Amino acid sequence: MKGLSLKQPWAELILQGKKTIEIRKWNTKFRGEFYIHASKIPDKKAMEKFNFDNLPLGFIVGKAKLIEVKKYNNEKEHKKDKNLHLASNFFGNYGFILKDVKRIKPINYKGQLGFWEVK
Repeated sequence: MKGLSLKQPWAELILQGKKTIEIRKWNTKFRGEFYIHASKIPDKKAMEKFNFDNLPLGFIVGKAKLIEVKKYNNEKEHKKDKNLHLASNFFGNYGFILKDVKRIKPINYKGQLGFWEVK
């Protein structure tokens, strides 16, 4: 199965159901289930913004299904979904729409960029 690395607290916000769209600067043809990997380095500003101080880093923490990719053509479209992705358009114009998110027992694992194969 594939994996996708996200910085904390973004991975945690997906697991809590507060974030249902993951914003990226790149598109993908991949659809299906993948592991959510929490990167070793957190997004410190976002950790403060969302009041987190101690989240798993360097672990596979969940699973989700990527069902569609939404292309944001302008800032107005991006802002319309702000409550679903919680991010600025600085992070990109492609929204990975996620469903069936499940938390799993953390598995220590080294992540990579993009979608990668979990062995």
